[in-house]
Amino acid sequence: MNAFLSTLEKYDIEKDVLRRGGLTTLQANMGNLCNQSCAHCHIEASPQGKDIMSKKVINDILIFLKRSNIKTLDITGGAPELNPGFEYFVESARPLVTELIVRSNLTVLLEKGKEHLPEFLMLNKAHLICSLPCYTKENVDRQRGAGVFEKSIRALKLLNETGFTKRQDLQMDLVYNALGAYLPGAQDSLEKDYKKILMENYSIEFNRLLTITNVPIKKFKDYLKANNEYEKYSNALEDNFNPKTIETLMCRTFLSAGYDGRLYDCDFNLALGYGLKDIKGNYMTIDKLSPKKLEWREIITGEHCLAC
Repeated sequence: MNAFLSTLEKYDIEKDVLRRGGLTTLQANMGNLCNQSCAHCHIEASPQGKDIMSKKVINDILIFLKRSNIKTLDITGGAPELNPGFEYFVESARPLVTELIVRSNLTVLLEKGKEHLPEFLMLNKAHLICSLPCYTKENVDRQRGAGVFEKSIRALKLLNETGFTKRQDLQMDLVYNALGAYLPGAQDSLEKDYKKILMENYSIEFNRLLTITNVPIKKFKDYLKANNEYEKYSNALEDNFNPKTIETLMCRTFLSAGYDGRLYDCDFNLALGYGLKDIKGNYMTIDKLSPKKLEWREIITGEHCLAC
């Protein structure tokens, strides 16, 4: 039994609560190609990333969206904008869903040949969720690389100028994650700080700040172990466990499709290779999926689930 399930037992929470309900959101991970190489990236994305979603898998996802009741498509990576099929995917999927989310690292919008993307995203009314792990240059560049903060600010200004946050139908949220072996502060308080500093210093607006707890897998796990902080961090996750979150965990109504079309309960399980399998032990893929096959299915868990 993993640490997450042991913690459920301590709170007398039945394991059966971790079963799937109706599917509302499909996340498509377009691969691990990225223009950045961040210290805590659970996908281990980089400019050398070779796992790139093909047009066939994109079309398989579009077919699935046409015959399902999915309300939200959530496009992520890597930097999904670097996938050659990104714009085709966005334009084709937009009429099929109520909400289309694009998760962006911001700096990719300044890459050569990508200068048109702010307007493209505006025309397709994408809901942007953008990474900005701090409002200071020192902290952002330490986690994401030299010059990333300045480029991120330029990209945010471009998005504001294009209409994001200025119009009700153009939402842009920012994402904060802690820089070290500690849990994030209160979301409301951090949001106030972000809004105040970004407006006063850079005249930048955004809608909401989303705080994310770093999940101790891949690069972040290596960092914790190298600094002898893995056990301390794992204990902090267990000590701060909130049983009230279980009923509304994202994985109960969410599905992640990898670059090759394989399916996962979440993007962190994708990073770990914890793919969904059918009764014969074969990996499930988006081209053969019926949403009904997922309902009431047990969610694959591990100790990393304590972060959610």
